[in-house]
Amino acid sequence: MHTWLSRAVYERYEKMLEAEVSARSLPEHVAIIMDGNRRYARKIGVSTEDGYEYGTETTERVIEWCFDIGVRQLSLYAFSIENFRRSEEEKEQLFELLRLKFEKLSRDERIHKNEIRTRAIGNLNLLPESVKAAIRKAEDATGQYNKFKLFIAVAYSGRMEIVDAARIIANKVKSGVLNSETIDEDTISKHLYVSMIEGEENAASGLCGAKTSVDLIIRAGGEIRLSNFLPWQTFGNECAAYFCAPFWPEFRRIDLLRAIRTYQER
Repeated sequence: MHTWLSRAVYERYEKMLEAEVSARSLPEHVAIIMDGNRRYARKIGVSTEDGYEYGTETTERVIEWCFDIGVRQLSLYAFSIENFRRSEEEKEQLFELLRLKFEKLSRDERIHKNEIRTRAIGNLNLLPESVKAAIRKAEDATGQYNKFKLFIAVAYSGRMEIVDAARIIANKVKSGVLNSETIDEDTISKHLYVSMIEGEENAASGLCGAKTSVDLIIRAGGEIRLSNFLPWQTFGNECAAYFCAPFWPEFRRIDLLRAIRTYQER
């Protein structure tokens, strides 16, 4: 009885919350730091590998939720540069999980039904060849889509992204393609990972480009920090930030809706 009542109350609250956020302006670009997989595994007494697996199940649901709600661009922090410091065993587990999930993305019926274009951002050269091959497969399989843009950050560092952009700009100045006097904030934005990828692909396909700036950034797991994720795209762009306690595998639709409400009330 108690479980049934709790579920009924939850469902009613979720519908009320969704109606509330649907009536107002939605964030176009949402970024999520998917934290807490290992702590969740310890909490319920399962292996770290199982914790990551539960986390990927949440990720799949969140992609669907964002699409259904009306968000049109989602950036997910899947694997940071700092993750390379973890044990060899854990890195192997993460690499294998990344390979499997990118493979799944390439053939997932929901991805194709909703026309979700999938792209990886980061220093992909640091990844094992098997993971890079799976990424290419997912990107090739979804490259023609434009209804929803999904960017997955792997081997990613926000600071290095800015350094890489500066290096490209410096080379363009040196070769005479750019005038140093005309460099401004927009110049930096146009040379970040997403802009560079989208610029090359859109020139060939005519697709609409992705949005560089982030409207809403969410972090699960209780930590109140952004961990070097999309610093240029979030700071100074009136980006709303939402930090919530549930570990990533516990993240619910109402957590996403509450985050969107925070964006709307900023």
